[in-house]
Amino acid sequence: MKTKDWFTDWFNTSYYHTLYKDRNDVEAQLFMKNITAFLALPKTTHILDLPCGKGRHAVFLNSLGYKVTGADLAENSIQIAQKFENNSLKFKVHDMRQPLKNQYDAIFNLFTSFGYFEEDKEDLLILENIKNGLNKDGFFVFDFLNADFVKATLVAKETKIIDNITFHITREIKDGFILKNITFFADNKDHVYTESVKYLDINKMKAYFEKVGFRITNIFGDYNLSNFNVETSNRLILVAK
Repeated sequence: MKTKDWFTDWFNTSYYHTLYKDRNDVEAQLFMKNITAFLALPKTTHILDLPCGKGRHAVFLNSLGYKVTGADLAENSIQIAQKFENNSLKFKVHDMRQPLKNQYDAIFNLFTSFGYFEEDKEDLLILENIKNGLNKDGFFVFDFLNADFVKATLVAKETKIIDNITFHITREIKDGFILKNITFFADNKDHVYTESVKYLDINKMKAYFEKVGFRITNIFGDYNLSNFNVETSNRLILVAK
């Protein structure tokens, strides 16, 4: 049984940040350097990072000279990110299912921050909100997992010990979703969370983009911006206008 809006609870816990604290900043920064150079974004570009988590991409984009706004549903993450704010870097709490109040030159949806919802119409609503939040010639950068590759390389069971917490992780693909069940004992109690991301392969994503009127200009398969290969690419990166 998938809990409703699992991400609201899980992303707001300190345990989420513990489990993923080894996320590779070097890789994230490489991607941001590569994609901004590829798109030849002038330094006057105002980029929205949605959702931004604790702001690691947004902070780095800002260090490259861009004006950046980061928005995320998790209040804890935004509170952490706000410590990095300056004149050209701002963070705010925002649910991407709600329309954007401003328009941006580029909107980045990074690190598989999509496909959380049961209904296709909710995914489409988010894409529509993003499209409406872009200036006329604005770019949308969408960085998602390659579902076919995930299916072929799925690790069913894994244990990770981080900061004296033993995380037991199981993964499965079920009812059109990629599920990651995380159980652990911490602070004198048992915890159970399930990350649930819709199985959206390249054909499904192309159909989504088409439906909301996005025109895909480029498809990449990794953060070096290599060509997408359905069997070997670990990411599905779409650039659209």
